[in-house]
Parts: sequence; structure tokens; C-alpha cells
Amino acid sequence: MLWSDFTTMLASATGNPFLEVTTIILGTFILEDAATMVAAMQVAAGAVSLPLALGSLYAGIVLGDVGLYGLGRLSADHPWALRLVPHRRRDIGRDWVSRRIIIVVLISRFTPGLRLPTYTTCGFLRTPFFSFTLAAAMATLIWTSLLFFVSLKLGALMLHYLGPYRWAGLAVLLVLLIVSGRLLAKWQIERMRKDQE
Repeated sequence: MLWSDFTTMLASATGNPFLEVTTIILGTFILEDAATMVAAMQVAAGAVSLPLALGSLYAGIVLGDVGLYGLGRLSADHPWALRLVPHRRRDIGRDWVSRRIIIVVLISRFTPGLRLPTYTTCGFLRTPFFSFTLAAAMATLIWTSLLFFVSLKLGALMLHYLGPYRWAGLAVLLVLLIVSGRLLAKWQIERMRKDQE
């Protein structure tokens, strides 16, 4: 789904809260950061209400995170998985991740490309579901709120100054957020390594 397709779908759902919620939630399953930014720009344009957009984003992202955890959990009982990762190694991995679940989930939330392998691994290792879900909800609340409100402010400015070219501005913003997320995660990983030494 391209940003313009998502924007068109969200714009055509205007006035129907059920369709707005459904469109935003489906958008988070495809590309959540882009869905967050587009929803914020639609709020800035007055097409979608702020509580509906944020609530839908939170719900869709957390549902997606729980789904990834569930995929990992389902794969844990498959015969090939049992051969590849013996129970003892899984127990060691589960203990390590369980003690660091919040930082593991936060790093994966802020680093593009880490969410899928990290969340499915959490499910595969059978880390406590409640702890995982709480950490995922907390990370979503921080990251999505930050991205949404930055996009909302910049979206209003882009709408005013760039008009029809605001999507180019949105693309630049997305690239900047990805780069800054990677730098922040790299800094956090280096800090964790120094703490372990």
C-alpha cells in the first residue's frame, strides 16, 4: 500500500468512524510509521479526529506486536524448531530476555528492522506474555506518541507551506526518523555493552 493509497482510503473514510478506525489499524499492519505520519497529517488537515487517530494507531500497533509474538509462540512447538534450538538453550535465552524485556522491546521499537525478529523470538522463547505485552504497549505509547505529535506539528507546517508537495516533506521526515532511530539504538547498545564489561 502506497502512502497516497492509504491517504486516499483514509480521506474517503472521513465521517465514518468505523471505516477510519479500520483503515488506520490496517495501515499499521502494513507500515506503522508511515501510517502514523499519514494519520497525523490527516488530523492536521482536519479530516480525522485526534483521539480516534491515536487510539486506532495504538490498537493496531499493539495488535501487530502481539501477533508477531504469537507467530513465534506457535513456531516453538514445530519439530524443526525443536531440533534447531534445544530446550536448555531456549531456557537460557528466555531467562536472559525476560530479565531485560523492557529494554529489548524499546530497542527493537526504535530500530527499524528489529521488531519482527525480536518479537517473534520473544514468543518462540516463551517470555512471559503479560510482561511482553506491557513492554510493547509502553514502547508503542512512547514511540507512536512522539512520532505522531512531531508529524502533526510538521504536517500542519507542510500543509501550509508545501501544499500538494507535503508528501515529499513527509518522505524526508520518515528518512530522518529512521536514521535518528538507528543512531539512538546504536548508542543504547554501546551503553549496554559497557555496562556488561
